[in-house]
Amino acid sequence: MSGPETARRMWRALETLHMTVYFAREPRDAYRRAGLRGGWMGYFASRSAAMGPVPAEVVVATFYNFHPRMVHRAIPDAWGFAPPGQVLAARLEGADAALRRLLGAWAESPEAAEAAALARQAMEGRDPAGRPLFAAHATLPWPAAPHLALWHAATLYREFRGDGHVACLLADGIDGCEAHVLAAGAGQLPGSFLREYRGWSEDDWAAATTRLGERGWVEQDGSLTDAGQAARDARERRTDDLAMPPWRHLGPAACAHLLALLEEPVRLVVEGGGVPFPNPVGLPAPTA
Repeated sequence: MSGPETARRMWRALETLHMTVYFAREPRDAYRRAGLRGGWMGYFASRSAAMGPVPAEVVVATFYNFHPRMVHRAIPDAWGFAPPGQVLAARLEGADAALRRLLGAWAESPEAAEAAALARQAMEGRDPAGRPLFAAHATLPWPAAPHLALWHAATLYREFRGDGHVACLLADGIDGCEAHVLAAGAGQLPGSFLREYRGWSEDDWAAATTRLGERGWVEQDGSLTDAGQAARDARERRTDDLAMPPWRHLGPAACAHLLALLEEPVRLVVEGGGVPFPNPVGLPAPTA
């Protein structure tokens, strides 16, 4: 197993495990106990806390595709309710509780320990240059429990890949709202769902559609032109290629084995409702 398709398959598996921290009830409860107010404050604070008590502008820059006003409603106020260290502890507590519920006995199985060791081998020591969210999370200690070490590896890969995707968007001159218009145009998710979830107004969306139309990438109805689809396909391939360093380091045989080990926890998370489908990330439901 080699090539960018490996990066895409790893993302689909590991992202399923990582995203439980956004949609399961246990992390939300942990953030509330820590003093954070509201689901979005918990999201923005927990994902950015590894960078320290950063201002809203840093979160806008690194998260990229949210309307800035959504971020400003949560950051920096969140740090007054719970400092970053406390937020990170709440995040790990919530992930632990959610994964123990969803994974059951698998969380303490030899397979979990083996998957965690392989995922750690892939992610540990990767070059952080140009990848700010990955770099911040890579400074955090590895949890001792295998299911949490696996979740931490999934988090590292999530941010490693995401930082690379942002670089691709910047290289193509695509802003945060335009990225969602293109995703909707490709049929990934309904535009209204993406627009509302990321805080963009109808006027923002219309203006972004106009700009992309002027580039020849979208039709008047918002669907992608052939040129727009080709540009999107090239950008996705480049994103996958930039996400390959961990898997080149691990090697084809170990990658294939890790993917096989991940089949069971992914199934358990999906069947347990740990991740909704559809979701704003565009993660597809696993196929049988």
